[in-house]
Amino acid sequence: MNRRWMGGLATLVGMWIVGPAPAAAHVPVNIEYLNSGKVLPKNLPFSEAVRVGNTLYLSGQVGIVPGSLKLVPGGMAAEAKQTLDNIRTSLEAHGFAMKDLVKCTVMLADIGEWAAFNDIYKTYFKDRFPARSALGANGLALGARVEVECMAVKWG
Repeated sequence: MNRRWMGGLATLVGMWIVGPAPAAAHVPVNIEYLNSGKVLPKNLPFSEAVRVGNTLYLSGQVGIVPGSLKLVPGGMAAEAKQTLDNIRTSLEAHGFAMKDLVKCTVMLADIGEWAAFNDIYKTYFKDRFPARSALGANGLALGARVEVECMAVKWG
């Protein structure tokens, strides 16, 4: 038999027995833990965001006055607006924009306020909305009405 053919056969048999190597097995990934200080105080026990390659994972944001742990007054509409403003500020601090969002998870203290949240949410996007989940939650941080965590991806 031809040696080249035998080498190819051995490779195929090895892949069949062991399976293919993961595509990214040899690609180093750069991970950065980020705190801009523009929204959340820097002394909290979590990162504002974590960048893994070209993906940014944002910690949940609530409607706090930037730099404090005080919720804005005014109920759901005011908190929803401030939450989304805080998300935009955090994204921009790390070189991303609202258009880079690909997934958001919305936690509402009262799922009955879903429509009120949506009224504010839809004003932050032009023609593309991120994939999204929404759920009712009991006991959001700081007694917030809404918390939103997001993932953003930069392509280019």
